[in-house]
Amino acid sequence: MEIPAIVGAGLIVIGVGYGIGRIGGSAMEAIGRQPEATAKIQTAMLIAAALIEGIGFAALFAV
Repeated sequence: MEIPAIVGAGLIVIGVGYGIGRIGGSAMEAIGRQPEATAKIQTAMLIAAALIEGIGFAALFAV
């Protein structure tokens, strides 16, 4: 594996981590504002996190 591929893989991992962190933080804020909507917020958060991880996983294969 060459240096550009390693840098690219690192950037992908950083991006996925940042995206999932943003989703988690926003979901916790939304649950704090509307506790009665917890189930819907958690479901949407898990789907979005799975999509982000899937895109990151596919991007790692492209590197």
